[in-house]
Amino acid sequence: MALKTKIWDASKLLTSDKQITAYLNAAIEDGDPAVVVAALGDIARAKGMSKIAREVGVSRESLYRSLSENGNPEFGTIVKVSECLGLGVKFTQLPKAKGKRTSALAQ
Repeated sequence: MALKTKIWDASKLLTSDKQITAYLNAAIEDGDPAVVVAALGDIARAKGMSKIAREVGVSRESLYRSLSENGNPEFGTIVKVSECLGLGVKFTQLPKAKGKRTSALAQ
């Protein structure tokens, strides 16, 4: 018997601000920028991509492309989308590991 599967869509499960914040924070903790972009895309779809695109000042198609699996949005787009979602971008000090900072970007 063949196994039946369905495509999982996180945007259908992101129904509260608390869930959205936790989902995005988990994506950031992953350390992969592509995961963060994909999470923002999921959240934007949950909140309404057309509405977010209008608020950011780009076309819906452009925002879909930017926040897609292969997207590479500018930092300004990430900040604007975050603000439209009621989220802020905040930087904190990373913990020191054996005398130097750890960073996925330094690898």
